[in-house]
Amino acid sequence: MATTTDIPLDGLARKLVQDNLLSHEEAQDALQGAKSDKLPFVTYLTKNDILSARQVATMASLEFGLPLFDISRLESNTETRNLVKEKLVRKHHLLPIFKRGNRLFVGISDPTNLEALDEIKFASGLNIEAIIVEDDKLVLAIEKAFAQEDLDIGEGLDDEDLDALDIVSGEEEMDTTDDEAGGDDAPIVRFVNKVLLDGIHKGVSDLHFEPYEKSFRIRFRQDGILHTAASPPMSIANRLTARIKVMARMDISERRVPQDGRIKLSLSKKRAIDFRVNTLPTLWGEKIVMRILDPSSAKIGIDALGYEPQQKEHFLDAIHKPQGMVLVTGPTGSGKTVSLYTGLNILNTDERNISTAEDPVEINLAGINQVNMNPKVGLTFSSALRSFLRQDPDVIMVGEIRDKETGEIAIKAAQTGHMVLSTLHTNSAPETLNRLMNMGIEPFNIATSVNLIIAQRLARRLCPHCKKETKLPKEVLLRAGFTAAEIPELKLFEAVGCSKCKQGYSGRVGIYEVMPISEETQNLIMTGANSLQLARQAKEEGIHDLRRSGLNKVGEGLTSLEEINRVTKD
Repeated sequence: MATTTDIPLDGLARKLVQDNLLSHEEAQDALQGAKSDKLPFVTYLTKNDILSARQVATMASLEFGLPLFDISRLESNTETRNLVKEKLVRKHHLLPIFKRGNRLFVGISDPTNLEALDEIKFASGLNIEAIIVEDDKLVLAIEKAFAQEDLDIGEGLDDEDLDALDIVSGEEEMDTTDDEAGGDDAPIVRFVNKVLLDGIHKGVSDLHFEPYEKSFRIRFRQDGILHTAASPPMSIANRLTARIKVMARMDISERRVPQDGRIKLSLSKKRAIDFRVNTLPTLWGEKIVMRILDPSSAKIGIDALGYEPQQKEHFLDAIHKPQGMVLVTGPTGSGKTVSLYTGLNILNTDERNISTAEDPVEINLAGINQVNMNPKVGLTFSSALRSFLRQDPDVIMVGEIRDKETGEIAIKAAQTGHMVLSTLHTNSAPETLNRLMNMGIEPFNIATSVNLIIAQRLARRLCPHCKKETKLPKEVLLRAGFTAAEIPELKLFEAVGCSKCKQGYSGRVGIYEVMPISEETQNLIMTGANSLQLARQAKEEGIHDLRRSGLNKVGEGLTSLEEINRVTKD
């Protein structure tokens, strides 16, 4: 059986030992580790902090007399990228940078990998010139270069699974086979299906189809951030739009007014994904936004949401009271719906009658009576609430309190033996109380009905595979909001980026301000206190505001200070 001492040193490993950057034993251990982890040698060194990518690149550039290039500044070039197949690029861990005449310049972190350069030369039919690049930047550049290749029109359109997707709108099933679509539109059908599947697999929340004067862009919102996923030719823009409108059962002849629709994609007998579709007429065509509504997101459980122990206790205590109101606040996309659905799932038992008024119903919940708002026929939040009160409810969920009438009926329900859950669009918990007062609701009614207010945001979660520990000056940490006492023990991480994440982040974690309405706070409400006075009282009671909760997540290594600064800006 071979041991690490049996591994002969050659290529870059030998050069690193000769330059005293690694000991003989370290080089052999690294070679063995790279082999076990199935990683390129240089990637293993940088990922495990044995050497920095800059150190290796600088040494290789000087040792082999090759230029050192900052590949992070490289603009994506589809023509150059397509000269070498993605499979070869990933196999040999290199990337074509640009082409001049019959010479192809290739970025590589290990120039001793001559086999790779020879294979690229054979595949491309061009003379190869190696350029040294830093390995960590090379990893990101490869991911960026091929991020949209899966969505390029014409790629993978012979996949039978794309033809056979089970697409349902309303109660009717759509046949998406080639015969139904017609020969000319079959590639469009498969392309749209592939975009939807890619969105689901990547865990995105929204898909944007955007026409412009000379281009068409498809963007995904992943972990709260929009990024370009594909840029199909303008020549197919209208056909793409028409296909989506047909799937959502919209009027394809109407392009002057916005339309709403819904698509259900059955992935298996046990799992289906809903898409809420909206079209909007713009200067150069109809923009379409599709919100992915995954029923499994409503059943992830309270422990997965990111509440601190005391915050979780306040939340559970409030929703289990026989009456009162729990309000969840925050901007669009901050996870309010998931928080409400989590509470409803906890309360959803045979003993309770639960009714919801939503605009629109995003996720179907078994055992809960969900009502879709329809203002055109007079079915509004206020009218639905009035009907609920005649239907013997125990728990009522109102999608949003938008006006005085809805607020007053919701408060009346909370005061007469019902648990009411709802949302508002405000920036913090104290501001929510002022918003209700500004609507014209009497302070006495607010003070006696509201049990708990939750303000929330969603922050991107650091990728556990590539996050890197970092140090920041004490002055910076103090300005950020950390106390002098906690700084010595503070362990901070920053985003790096790898093949398993997006820009160093993967998934999201909730940041919460959970504010129970205490007797002191009730007294302040009765006197018409402003949000600053209410916030001061909450702080005295030990309630963490959004900023403090975010800093706690930074201290736990779940996210970065940069990300918390992004989502909790004043």
